[in-house]
Amino acid sequence: MNPIKHVAIIMDGNGRWGTNKGKSRNYGHKQGLKTVEKIIKESVKNKIKYLTLYAFSTENWKRPKNEINYLFSLLDNFLSNKIRELHQEKIKFLVIGKKRFNKKLNKLLNYSEKLTYKNKRLQINLALNYGSKSEIIDAINFIKKKNLKINEKNVSENLYTKNIPDPDILIRTGDRKRLSNFLLWQLAYSEIFFEKKLWPDFNERDYNKILELFKKTKRNFGKI
Repeated sequence: MNPIKHVAIIMDGNGRWGTNKGKSRNYGHKQGLKTVEKIIKESVKNKIKYLTLYAFSTENWKRPKNEINYLFSLLDNFLSNKIRELHQEKIKFLVIGKKRFNKKLNKLLNYSEKLTYKNKRLQINLALNYGSKSEIIDAINFIKKKNLKINEKNVSENLYTKNIPDPDILIRTGDRKRLSNFLLWQLAYSEIFFEKKLWPDFNERDYNKILELFKKTKRNFGKI
């Protein structure tokens, strides 16, 4: 049975779910947040130590401004209402990506990280304004600046995910089979599960089914 330390998720399909229901894309994003809460609770139950959620990519700035603003308002409301509860549950919150948002949201993100810094039950890594190509370039530039050798060890230690084990599992919902510039370095040996369901329809049973499949998967890492 393979142990599971780290699950990464591309939460795709919120907007399509909303329009499929005859409502707005923003309605889909709101419903998707309920799925986030379910998966956090299920991760705690399964004693998973790291959960990385792809919330907003560097490419997502191309979306309509009203949708971007709504996404950030959802995040603001979620953290304002839930961060103390997460802290009581001994859950750590960390942003991976570049915090280039408005002052209010940046302040809330920093507060959430500081409040939960010592928690160890589960670490939620929220990928915000995140792009893996930029992350790798930033790491290499930092290594060069410090006159260090460019090798796998030094690159890994200077990514946004330094001190975090690489994901054992990547889940992508929404019936799309691509990585979308997400954790390209870190996913080199992750088991990848593409899920047809749109994110708001993804549930605890679907999640646990994937976890059980992973536990039974033979992992060779290049060996026979």
